[in-house]
Amino acid sequence: MNTEVRILDVVALTEDLPEQGLRRGQVGTVVESLAPDVFEVEFSDNEGQTYASLALCTNQFMVLYYQPANVA
Repeated sequence: MNTEVRILDVVALTEDLPEQGLRRGQVGTVVESLAPDVFEVEFSDNEGQTYASLALCTNQFMVLYYQPANVA
């Protein structure tokens, strides 16, 4: 399933990024499109304080969905 990534999509890491202090499964928000298949993703705590913001390729995260897919 190939899905277009959009600004403000909620995403989860699909790999550990120990140099950034991030683990697989951590949740972030897409805040900017930098290039084809490259996006700036911001990671924040429960108080809204950003603790990491970095460029990620689409193969490093997955978009999370909160609504069922429309099945035709």
